[in-house]
Amino acid sequence: MIKYCSIGSGSCGNCHFVGYKDTNILIDAGLSGKRISDGIKDIGEDAEKLRGIFITHEHSDHIKGAGIVSRKYNIPIFANIETWRSMKEKLGKIEKENMIVFENDRNYSLGDLIIRPFSIEHDAANPVGYNMCANGGSEKISIATDIGIITENVRRNLYRSKLVVLESNYDKNMLMAGSYSYALKRRVMSDVGHLSNDEAGKFCVDLIKNGTDRILLAHLSKENNFPELAYETSKGILKENQMSIGSDVNLDVLLRNSISDIYKVAP
Repeated sequence: MIKYCSIGSGSCGNCHFVGYKDTNILIDAGLSGKRISDGIKDIGEDAEKLRGIFITHEHSDHIKGAGIVSRKYNIPIFANIETWRSMKEKLGKIEKENMIVFENDRNYSLGDLIIRPFSIEHDAANPVGYNMCANGGSEKISIATDIGIITENVRRNLYRSKLVVLESNYDKNMLMAGSYSYALKRRVMSDVGHLSNDEAGKFCVDLIKNGTDRILLAHLSKENNFPELAYETSKGILKENQMSIGSDVNLDVLLRNSISDIYKVAP
C-alpha cells in the first residue's frame, strides 16, 4: 500500500512524504531542513533512505529546504528544466548527479513507484502536480496545490485517485476584507493564482464521482483562511450535492504546523 503523510502544508511551507515498499520520496521541501528531517523521523521513517525530492515549482514555500536535505542525505532533486532554471541559484550547491530533469505529463519509474508530473496553471515557470501509482495502477494518490484553475489536464490526472491532496487556499470574503493589496488579491483569485474553498469544495464533488474516497484539503493561506472554514465549506457543498463525509468520502484538513496522520492507500 502507498503511504502518505504531510510534514507541513500551508502558505508558509509545504512538504509531503510518499512511500511504497522500499521507495520513499518527498514532494516539495519548503520547510527548514531540520523540520523536514525531524518530521521524517517522527513518522518512523529514515531520511537516509529517501530516493528523491520532487519539486512542484520554484516558490520558496516549496523549495526552502530542498538543497539542505539533498546535500545532507545525498538525495537527487527532480524538476522540469524551467523550474531548475528558476530555482537553481536558490538551492545552493547541488551535485550534478543529483540534478534530475523530467518532462511534464510523462510517467517515470522510481523503484516501486510510477510518478507522473502533470502540468497545472500557476504563476511559476512551469508548475506541476503529481500522481503516484503502484501495484499496476490500482493504488493511486495525487497532489494538486497552487492551482489557479481546474483544467481538463488536472481533471484527467486526478480522476481515479483514491487519495487526493487538494488546494483549498483562501476564503473569498476573508481575502477581499483583508490587508492584501488589490493587485495581490487579483493575483490570488486569477487563473494562475490559488484555489478558493468554494472552488475546492465543488471539485471535491467531481473527484468523489470519479473514484476518490479520501480528500485532504491543503495549502491553506495563513491570512485568508483557517482549517474549520475550509472544512465546513467543502462539507456544505457536499451536502448540497447529496454527499456526506464518512459515507461518500473521508475529508481532512492538512495543517501548517503539524504532521498529519499517516494515510494508507490499498487496492
